[in-house]
Amino acid sequence: MDEESLPEFKGAEDILQPLLSASNSSTPKAALEILIKASRTTVGRSEPALRNILPAVLKLVDFFHHTSNWEYLMQSLKLLRNLCAGEVANQNAFLEQNGIEVLLTVLRSAAVLSNPDFGVIRMSLQVVANVSLAGEEYQQVIWRKFFPNEFLSLARVCSYETSDPLCMILYTCCDGRPGLAAELCRDSGLPIVAGIIRTVLSVGFREDWFKLLFCRLCLEDIHFPPLFSKLNEGSASENSGDADSGDNLFSLEHPFLLRIISEILNERIEEIRVPSEFAMCIFGIFKRSVRVVDFVTRGKSGLPTGSPSIDVMGYSLIILRDICAQEGVRDLKNDSLGVVDMLLCHELIDFLLSLLHDLEPPAVIRKMLKASENQRLNWCSSKLCPYKGFQKDMVAVIGNCAYRRKHVQDEIRQKNGILLLLQQCVTDDDNPYLREWGIWSLRNLLEGNALNQQAVADLELQGSVDMPELTRLGLRVEIDQNTCRAKLVNIPGGYPKADE
Repeated sequence: MDEESLPEFKGAEDILQPLLSASNSSTPKAALEILIKASRTTVGRSEPALRNILPAVLKLVDFFHHTSNWEYLMQSLKLLRNLCAGEVANQNAFLEQNGIEVLLTVLRSAAVLSNPDFGVIRMSLQVVANVSLAGEEYQQVIWRKFFPNEFLSLARVCSYETSDPLCMILYTCCDGRPGLAAELCRDSGLPIVAGIIRTVLSVGFREDWFKLLFCRLCLEDIHFPPLFSKLNEGSASENSGDADSGDNLFSLEHPFLLRIISEILNERIEEIRVPSEFAMCIFGIFKRSVRVVDFVTRGKSGLPTGSPSIDVMGYSLIILRDICAQEGVRDLKNDSLGVVDMLLCHELIDFLLSLLHDLEPPAVIRKMLKASENQRLNWCSSKLCPYKGFQKDMVAVIGNCAYRRKHVQDEIRQKNGILLLLQQCVTDDDNPYLREWGIWSLRNLLEGNALNQQAVADLELQGSVDMPELTRLGLRVEIDQNTCRAKLVNIPGGYPKADE
């Protein structure tokens, strides 16, 4: 080591010697740069393992931390991170040399600075994350050292640079040892998860670990209900509404979590089978939000609106839509009581039909009502759509539930819901894609159900509805020569028969 390295490396000569030798360099700076570059490859990690370089790197991290040489501390951490990426010998050496304790010391000091050193925290957590990938033994050691206090302190560091690797560590540990997920979602662990949500709400995320963690906790396991409840306690954000609007019931973190969950479910709809506890909790949240939303102002935007109660209502409804679509695709031949059937047993359809009936009709129907003297179309509604798309989302849930479920088709008819759904098959500026979801729902309502088909034919004949959309479904109304009653028949070359 030449004079260039002095005095900042004074006292570290013996520590640096293995690195200088392994890199064939004369200066610490060059040695670190060469080894960092080489350790990006498998060979570049295995050769230092044979030379047992990692203990020297850990000592270097400790040295630079105590001398507050942040530049070289970062370089040493970067080399340590690379060496621990998939190389078992290095990962073993890390644990044997008390690497966790060394990094905890670094993390604690970096996090308590008046301006936390996010780069040092991130790099240290990336080292731990790479070690956690080595297996259950390593995950257990990490968990014992970090849970709950160290994890909680890190969860409160307001930077995506730190929350991303923290989520990776938590996900890897929980995925490798299922019991840890339950521990994370009990009393001592819930503040950690809530802290991560608040941090990500504030600063966002760049990597998928956040979504993977919450998919694991909320969709693949049954920890969503206590986590959602925990967000009511000590919320870091101020609610934007007032008590009269119901926004005191939900914090800004609630709709944010629901939005993330809805995105995950939509992205992985073919992979994830949601627990019934999750579905019932979402339905309960939806009903609670409906009770506190006032429905007196027509929404001028889609989700998010900025109102926690409206956004909770909207995102919980979207989640219900995808749950019903998911099970409609896969579980119709399963004799066991599925998630959708459980929701139906708790009067999901009745609740949605009642709410849809109380809403103002689409704009084109409202105009027709004003100009019409037909009293059968008199609509006693006082509720307005609180966001653009609310009506469409309700129709989507109903349509998905009706897919090849005759008892749902019959329930909708018996509750006088057919005309109500027919009136959703129109273009509406306040509900983009309402027409498309209305047609989908009508198709599912009529498929294989002669009584529903007859009811629609009678409505068409009476002039209660003008339904050119029937043509799009490959259907038209004809008068049966024998019974003199209206009926729906297939147009040749149109939509396949319902029983095909």
